[in-house]
Amino acid sequence: MADVRLHNVTKLYSKHTVIEKLCLDIKHGEFLTLLGPSGCGKTTLLRMIAGLEEIDGGELLIDGKNYTNVPAQHRKIAMVFQSYALFPHMTVRSNILFGLRIQNQSRALMEEKLDWAMSMLHLCGLENRLPREISGGQRQRVALARALVLDPEVLLLDEPLSNLDAALRETATDELKRIHRQVGKTIIYVTHNQVEAMTMSGRIALLNAGRLEQFGEPRIVYDHPKSVFAAKFIGSPAMNFFNGVIAEQGESVGIATDLGFLLLDKDRSTLVRAMIGKEVTVGIRPQNVSYTEHRAARRFTDTCLEVTVELIETMGDRSLIVGKSDRGIILRFLITREANLVLDQKVKVFIDGRRLHLFDADNQMNIFQAHNFY
Repeated sequence: MADVRLHNVTKLYSKHTVIEKLCLDIKHGEFLTLLGPSGCGKTTLLRMIAGLEEIDGGELLIDGKNYTNVPAQHRKIAMVFQSYALFPHMTVRSNILFGLRIQNQSRALMEEKLDWAMSMLHLCGLENRLPREISGGQRQRVALARALVLDPEVLLLDEPLSNLDAALRETATDELKRIHRQVGKTIIYVTHNQVEAMTMSGRIALLNAGRLEQFGEPRIVYDHPKSVFAAKFIGSPAMNFFNGVIAEQGESVGIATDLGFLLLDKDRSTLVRAMIGKEVTVGIRPQNVSYTEHRAARRFTDTCLEVTVELIETMGDRSLIVGKSDRGIILRFLITREANLVLDQKVKVFIDGRRLHLFDADNQMNIFQAHNFY
């Protein structure tokens, strides 16, 4: 195991900055996910850690040692690529042992590590097959076995599940978590799939255009998004957003929107009382909007609204409802399968004032987080 520290790491292509002074501390034995949309720099950052891309500024430290200019072959790092990169003419056995043969390891050690990896990754019986003769999930496990037998200090995984179908991806996700618990390696995992990131990671580093947008445990990133970008990228179904102005209504301080006047809980209303008139972007997750029939009682910070059902999207055990207010504002919320709504039906819903997110209309940052509310 090893800790990895990136200090002001920068990557340039000609005059274009791909990674800009990024700082990140990854702990011993941590499963960290680099998450973000395509083109945000996550794979480039992974390749810089591996030594496959030069670092144009800043430092890379592994276990306190400076690896900024150390060639890839001298780093105790293994990488599993998105395409698996297996040799098509070699058997599963030969693919797994390839790196050990390059290192001139003894036959006894290679056999010991092969048996260990084959057993742990459920590959027994496939030793003499070629990559084309095994499934996608099995190829993914062979690539992982080839990396693990090298006993790396850090294991880098570049979207290894993206070529799998949904069922295989779910199984492989469980396998990766199990393997991490068994081997205890520091793992840096790259994905654009926020569900993978939320389910597997100890912490998530959310990247946006080469910058670190937010860094923290999955639950913190989900519950307390730092910016509009973080709020949009994390969470499914997607968060509702609409424009508003911080305002007073009688003795209450809330948000005036075209959807209605939205109430806030006591702590939040106290915080924004000095911001009356400020334009904000309001965010609320569909999970925090309740259909009236699901509520036994309501809180004083709930806002009751009426919307017309426009779309019903079945999700198995629940349905996503797309409603529209009389002013044309879209609001998404979830209902259980027992609820029986139909198109064009007018329904009342509650917005939970304790779960509203307010983002500054100018800089797109979360107002509550900026004031240390969380």
